[in-house]
Amino acid sequence: MLEKMVNGFESFLFRRRGYVIALFVLATLFLGIRAGQLKMDAAFVKNIPLAHSYMQTYLKHQKDFGGANSIMVAVEDTSGNIFNPVFFDALKNIHDQLFFIPGVERANVKSLFSPSTRFTEVVEDGFAGGPVIPADYVNDAQGLAVVRDNIEKAGIVGRLIAEDYSAAMVSAQLMDFDPQTGAPLDTIAFAKQLETELRGKFETDQIKVHIIGFAKMAGDVAEGAKGVVLFFLIAILVTAVMVYLFSRSIMLTLLPLVCSLIAVVWQLGLLTVIGFGLDPMSILVPFLVFAIGVSHGVQMINAVRRRVIDGQNSKAAAASAFRSLLVPGGIALLSDTVGFMTLLAIDIGIIRELAISASLGVAVIILTNLILLPVVISFFDLKVKGEALGKSSAEKIWQFLARFANPKFALVILALSAALYGFGLQYANNMKIGDLQGGAPALHQDSRYNQDTFFITDHFSITTDVMTVIVEGFPEACTYNEVLTRIGDFEWQMANTPGVESTASLASIARKVNAGFNEGNPKWQVLPRNTASLVQAIGQIPTSSGLLNGDCSVMPVYLFLKDHKAETIEVVVDKVKKIAAVLDNDKIQFKLASGPVGVMAATNEAVSEAQLPMMLYVYGAVFLLCLVSFRSLRATIAVILPLYVVSTLAQALMTKLNIGLAVSTLPVIALGVGIGVDYGIYILSTMAQKLRQGMAVQQAYLEALEERGSAVIFTGLTLAIGVSTWFFSALKFQMDMGILLTFMFLVNMLGAIIILPALTSVFWPKRR
Repeated sequence: MLEKMVNGFESFLFRRRGYVIALFVLATLFLGIRAGQLKMDAAFVKNIPLAHSYMQTYLKHQKDFGGANSIMVAVEDTSGNIFNPVFFDALKNIHDQLFFIPGVERANVKSLFSPSTRFTEVVEDGFAGGPVIPADYVNDAQGLAVVRDNIEKAGIVGRLIAEDYSAAMVSAQLMDFDPQTGAPLDTIAFAKQLETELRGKFETDQIKVHIIGFAKMAGDVAEGAKGVVLFFLIAILVTAVMVYLFSRSIMLTLLPLVCSLIAVVWQLGLLTVIGFGLDPMSILVPFLVFAIGVSHGVQMINAVRRRVIDGQNSKAAAASAFRSLLVPGGIALLSDTVGFMTLLAIDIGIIRELAISASLGVAVIILTNLILLPVVISFFDLKVKGEALGKSSAEKIWQFLARFANPKFALVILALSAALYGFGLQYANNMKIGDLQGGAPALHQDSRYNQDTFFITDHFSITTDVMTVIVEGFPEACTYNEVLTRIGDFEWQMANTPGVESTASLASIARKVNAGFNEGNPKWQVLPRNTASLVQAIGQIPTSSGLLNGDCSVMPVYLFLKDHKAETIEVVVDKVKKIAAVLDNDKIQFKLASGPVGVMAATNEAVSEAQLPMMLYVYGAVFLLCLVSFRSLRATIAVILPLYVVSTLAQALMTKLNIGLAVSTLPVIALGVGIGVDYGIYILSTMAQKLRQGMAVQQAYLEALEERGSAVIFTGLTLAIGVSTWFFSALKFQMDMGILLTFMFLVNMLGAIIILPALTSVFWPKRR
């Protein structure tokens, strides 16, 4: 039945070759125009798991306490002392410039020049205070001396002023939309504005500007992603050389490359059709689509070349190759597509976009490389020079590899594979979830962004590595001693948690204010027990401080962490949950989490929870499709087991190389499995036909190698060489993906030609 359908489809296509080509040309022109309209898109909300309980808390209170999408600008005086007129002029100009950049939440711009930056001191009559920069400030030595005294009184050293007085901070919260257009904030364009309007305008030999925050990081990643174009061109060149060495024909070299590039154009065009942009994190997908296209294109030209060598004309050879490869190639690509679509189960926008982008690209390859390619080949009069290696050399290689299907060798191979799997499993079980380095993990440690991050971390006691625990109570809850005492107990325990550098809450500030009402005596740094005194202390703390909301029913506790490494976040989150379980009651609850590290914690948990289901979905989809294709449980297991061993070894490699399982690396395993299954399907589809005819396993494998082996080995090497160029990328996450994909492409290929035949020898004992 299936054979009749394939033959009928082949007859239909090749009788209407001109119409097929015309249809593809029109579609390519239309989608090419749409691809030219594709824009980079790096929205903050795409990087967070919106349905996670932490993010529900974050979104609920974002309006009152700001979000995690913030910008911090540290202005440094290279002399090491900020108290000079030149520095204060630069600081004011940077504050004003940032204030007026579209997309900045102006009410939340903080620096020495913010009206809300005030000092309070205890005097004989009670309290006195005012703005740190007074209204009559004059930028001279006398004015700077006044400001220095006010800074000491305000207690902002370490927050707005560097601990060594070498720099000052300007920070701001960002909107989710551009107030001028109403459109979502263009994060990458915003990052360019920061670079040109702050660093470009005000950085001099004396003044250095350090900028960190999600928007700036996304902009730097987008800038580094431009290098992907160069890697793409290098990959095309390398692939072209290798395809020519394989095919020994210029035409058979150009055609699969062109069809694969058409697949990339279609994929990019379809993204704009469905309303998507291209995120910097998924900019590598077009290369993978090209690589997968070349992989299947090589199988097609290999089949055509063999038939031409046997004496068939181009049209007959192309039609015959189409019939033989449509089912195994279609099943392999369908497995890739379904495998990528399983990533949709992960509730993180950027991964879902990657899943859709990759699925579209691979689905398109079914049309461009399994249908268009053989139809185009049929128009050319091919001149093939023969085997690239020489027939005798190829036969010796196939004879050697065929031994892996011999029972004696097979048992040794399976024993070694089991030992290797057990060794890899131990390392894989120690794989960490989240980021394992300081700074932005998407960028190298020596990048400008990470150097800015390290400067701010070294000179200030607070950075963007802040987690906010939201304390939800009832209206006027902050006027009750019991409530603030619980918050104070929580803050004290968290302050003594490894990884927490400092803390801030309404309770700790209220203690200091109460001492101020009592002549500044440290003995009075306690929470008043009666409501009147407590109201007096709380009344001195405005809602603009971010320590309470309008009706005093929500009071955040800020935890400033030493870094955002996976282990640090895990320790802090576990401690918060344990303390909250004790302190929560029907009046107040301690809820995770807001702040940049709160977002990271939610993302890490989402990735951890998605890891096992994703692998089950990927392998389940591949299992079902292989079962439908081969109609044999033994054959399906023979394809799946090598993939599983390689996936485990890839996770072990991540542990060994200190690469955490994060948003950027989670999809790699699915991508590796999706692409790796192609090798096994092509090898076993040929073997299955021979086995049904009663052929011995070793002979069936030998003939499968002679027919498809060179294409499988070539594909694995070409894909690995292509992605290995990513080792030199300016982006750390691209380098990590290059390492993992190179490993998976190579080792999956080795699994298909070494472990798979060994398994078939065991599964078909009567055919030995």
